[in-house]
Amino acid sequence: MLVTRQKVLRRFWYPVMPETTLAADRPLPFRLLGRDIVLWRSRDGAPAALADRCPHRGAKLSAGFLDAAVPGGPALACAYHGWAFGPDGRCVKVPQAHDPLRGMKGGTRAHHAAARHGWIWVCLEDPLHPIPEIPEAADPRFRRIDEFHEPWAVAGLRIMENSFDTAHFSYVHAATFGIPEDPRPAPSTIEHTAWGFVMRSEAPVSNRGISKDLLKTEAERTVRIIEGRWFLPFFRASRIDYPGGLTHILCTGATPIDDAHSMICQWVYRSDTEADAPSEKVIAFDRAVTTEDRTVLETTTFDVPLAMGAERHMPADKPGIEMRRRLAALLAEHGEAEARLPKEA
Repeated sequence: MLVTRQKVLRRFWYPVMPETTLAADRPLPFRLLGRDIVLWRSRDGAPAALADRCPHRGAKLSAGFLDAAVPGGPALACAYHGWAFGPDGRCVKVPQAHDPLRGMKGGTRAHHAAARHGWIWVCLEDPLHPIPEIPEAADPRFRRIDEFHEPWAVAGLRIMENSFDTAHFSYVHAATFGIPEDPRPAPSTIEHTAWGFVMRSEAPVSNRGISKDLLKTEAERTVRIIEGRWFLPFFRASRIDYPGGLTHILCTGATPIDDAHSMICQWVYRSDTEADAPSEKVIAFDRAVTTEDRTVLETTTFDVPLAMGAERHMPADKPGIEMRRRLAALLAEHGEAEARLPKEA
């Protein structure tokens, strides 16, 4: 599945960067599903997203500036001739005109943009689903820690399948939490939802180094009680409850830059405090785990097949098979897939 060729994927929300990254005084470029866009803050600091091309002479708007001298502004102005555009893409200022603020009927393409969960989200066309709900985000008992956002040379579907794959723990994560001497994957169940699914599992893991400090235990092993929520197409919020009472929710968006690259946006919610577990230690452990994943995932093919016979499978692949089935059904519903749909996992 080449994501840039699937028009329906333009109708989903994707996290692109933390809110703190988008300053109030300068635009930033981003590439989403093969399209160059520009992000900026419009009136009252609300995020806005436009196609990153001025319709006048094709200069990149991300190289421009914010023009406050526009009613209802600021507007995003092109560095070439100063033409300015509002968050709806309409041209609101042509400095060379007799009446500069009259603008013109034409403009550039606007996209949906919003701030949620501390991150900027973009949807290229009218959304099929709202931005994913994360109950813990509104719960005052949880704190949020923004971990990283960076491009990986991997397809978003590979990231999502890996996030629900308990069979790779003993191999990929042997140095962090896997149990090399016991490679048997934890059994899981799947509950189907309109937006994806919820996977539940109880996975034994090892405690090593910083993990013992974060969990406040000297035990060599513990059990992760997992409630993994997958949201079509490439976002997950996996809740992990530990026997000692700690809850850790991993939120990961594999935002598709193009067919072969994804912007990995990751943050967590935790039920402890900064005094219990400093953010830098939480980030350090999760960074070690994701680095292990990245090393393997960037060796995988990016044109992920949705048809069942194209790759081999085992029972532990049930979540990934379900993702492929749902994506194939989505594409078929919108007239974009000819391959036979995978059977339900």
